[in-house]
Amino acid sequence: MSRFSILVVVCILSCSFSSHANAADTNKRDVCPPTKAGVMRCFARVRKGGPSARRPYGLSPASIKSAYNFPTDPTAGRGRTIAIVGAYNAPHAEGDLSAFSKQYGLPPCTTANRCFLKVSQTGSTSSYPKNDPGWALETSMDIEWAHAIAPGADIRLVEATTASITNLMKAEDYARSHAQYVSNSWGGSELSNEKGYDYHFAQTGVSFFVASGDDGYGAEYPSSSPNVISVGGTTLSGVGTRTLKETGWNGSGGGCSRYEAARSDQASFTQYASTGCRGKRAAPDVSLDADPTSGISVYDSTTYQGSSGWYALGGTSAATPMWAGRAAATGGVVDAKTVYGKTIQFRDITSGSNGTACRAGFDLVTGRGSWTG
Repeated sequence: MSRFSILVVVCILSCSFSSHANAADTNKRDVCPPTKAGVMRCFARVRKGGPSARRPYGLSPASIKSAYNFPTDPTAGRGRTIAIVGAYNAPHAEGDLSAFSKQYGLPPCTTANRCFLKVSQTGSTSSYPKNDPGWALETSMDIEWAHAIAPGADIRLVEATTASITNLMKAEDYARSHAQYVSNSWGGSELSNEKGYDYHFAQTGVSFFVASGDDGYGAEYPSSSPNVISVGGTTLSGVGTRTLKETGWNGSGGGCSRYEAARSDQASFTQYASTGCRGKRAAPDVSLDADPTSGISVYDSTTYQGSSGWYALGGTSAATPMWAGRAAATGGVVDAKTVYGKTIQFRDITSGSNGTACRAGFDLVTGRGSWTG
């Protein structure tokens, strides 16, 4: 396959937090504002204090790989594709990825070496959607961190015309036919007709990852689709030291779906019954670092709220492309059967709350936990 064809601790906290547990956290803000029904928003969160145009100040790829014992092989993911699905146009996506790669000594991923390709929801490389600075910042994080975790994989960025669920599903259809791993760092409130969209996340040999949301307890769509791996969030502390600790992030989306049934792999998992979801889809399935307080380094040259440069970003949309990258590094399909099986080594997160508490085995904050090793 040519590179051009390859694309992108027991819980001691009570449940006294509100369903929007992170609302009072003044150290971070949403990159994309809330939207109306049927329109999705990105789940990136920026650490307040403004970007630094000169130097990075979030966690580096080396720090994240150390925290999770991820592979450091620069060819990890070779022969695989990671597709990033987002809305609107990120005008400087390729250049921002190049700046990020140069900063951290990653292999170049460009159009010239057939590693990077940006397309519209129809696959056009000559006509793109209108620009949107918030979604552009989200896109920079997604492509940079998919590349950071699987530097050997190619990236295909698929830009939907708008953030409507209709256009994003068109982009999803293109992505699933051109990649083995599809990362979706967006979502919205559940829809009474959401089952009708689930087929967009079904393709033999393709792994789908979706951010669980940043508003604490409560299910979101498409995170609640049984066809995807829903990715929740954690907080890292003591990175690079012997006191490394990981807890559930209070913003991590998660809960019982109102409309979707749990897949058999999840429903038969030992600790599923403790969720109280009673046969309904429980989210998230898994987690990684998402708290902007332990945010990851991102470079974005598109002016966002009067600034550009280096940011420290979080949100479950940070964890999602990292999961896609880690899956690509394995070269195999990562689906519900894999996640609820015995092939992945998890760090069980037993401390923290998003409005409901973390607990041993499985919970509605971090799912099974974080991928380690």
